Amino acid sequence: MSLRNTSTLIFFVMMVLSGVCVGDVYRVGDSDGWTSRGLVNYNKWASTKEFHVGDTLIFAYNSQFHNLMQVTKQDFESCNTTATIAVYTSGSDTITLKRPDHYYFLCGAPGHCQAGQKIDVKVTLPIPQSSLASPKPAPHGSLSSDSHPSSTPSSAQTIYFSKLGLAVTTLVLCLLSVVF
Repeated sequence: MSLRNTSTLIFFVMMVLSGVCVGDVYRVGDSDGWTSRGLVNYNKWASTKEFHVGDTLIFAYNSQFHNLMQVTKQDFESCNTTATIAVYTSGSDTITLKRPDHYYFLCGAPGHCQAGQKIDVKVTLPIPQSSLASPKPAPHGSLSSDSHPSSTPSSAQTIYFSKLGLAVTTLVLCLLSVVF
């Protein structure tokens, strides 16, 4: 096998393996999407989720009436659309959360931010599975606040796949170093 073919194969394998290490994907506003019709309280929606580095947000909207702007905290609070970090207009924008921080988004169409089409997304680092404390059982006959199922995707699956991806990548690199 030539060096060029081997390099291409290694690149392909690494790209496939890196796909194993992805986070959760959230459609902002769930089935209602990104809209100003008052159907979704976006900050309430975000407060029910735990966003981690590597997660992805999908903003789905009608691009004839809406857009998506990433702004600073001050511009978010005042609905200022003149100074932006980024502007998106596709109608289906995908944002990968790359660092722990607050991400502030709003719609720049006149009056939409003021009508509530804005969201503050707090992003944290994933918590390793081993450091998660086991929940204490509720006293007999009572319902704890954690007794209902959560709509938040678990980060445990993400952590598992990240470890699996790292292990497989290490194995492939070791095998390649023996071959070459």
